[in-house]
Amino acid sequence: MIMLKPVVRRIVYVCTFEIFAIALSTVLLMLMSGGDAAGSAPIAVAVSLIALTWNYIFNSFFEMWERKTLRSERTLGLRVVHALGFEVGLFIFTIPLYMWWYSVGPWVAFKMEAAILLFFLIFTFLFTWVFDRIFALPCDSEGLFVQG
Repeated sequence: MIMLKPVVRRIVYVCTFEIFAIALSTVLLMLMSGGDAAGSAPIAVAVSLIALTWNYIFNSFFEMWERKTLRSERTLGLRVVHALGFEVGLFIFTIPLYMWWYSVGPWVAFKMEAAILLFFLIFTFLFTWVFDRIFALPCDSEGLFVQG
């Protein structure tokens, strides 16, 4: 296993995740649109940038709300609300983009985004599992996870 400092590990995770995500979503969008890579790669990059930006904004506000409501832990219900809130926001940003880029109606754009969402549910699970097997979680001398 490769040991990295926590910040470096996060940067490596995000960069490798996004490289694979863009490549694989380009292929998926090509299949759904019947187009080629030149027609799907720009939208895959755009959606990746939207997701990264939305993730930062959404989590900033979500965590601010958590601090104000004095929540000490994220329950299963709160995690479901968090995930759904993020995905609904992403749908709001990406469906008009798909409609414009591919010249499709809202239903087709919705199905495209739903397929991408399902793909990323599976991809994120598998990617994180493999990543954790290659890059060890940073631990201190007592074996406790280091967050900093």
